Amino acid sequence: MPLQDMDTHKKAMKCLNDYTIILRPDDNGTYVAYIPAIKGCHAWGETPEEAKSELNHVFAMISEEYREEGKNLPDDVEITVSYAS
Repeated sequence: MPLQDMDTHKKAMKCLNDYTIILRPDDNGTYVAYIPAIKGCHAWGETPEEAKSELNHVFAMISEEYREEGKNLPDDVEITVSYAS
């Protein structure tokens, strides 16, 4: 396989661990988990673990949609954390 094809194949095979995941409490007492780099890749749960588990399912569905459309998943984004003072 040519090097360029290998790079394309590697990008297409990204997994959840290739991305920054934000996990935070939501206003209604639940938790939200999301991947800032992928539009629409977010999930809620009663616990942080449930939110992350649901995010696995959402990520799998979005990955399949990208694959079916012949698109590569986007690269991860750099996140800066700041606190209000």
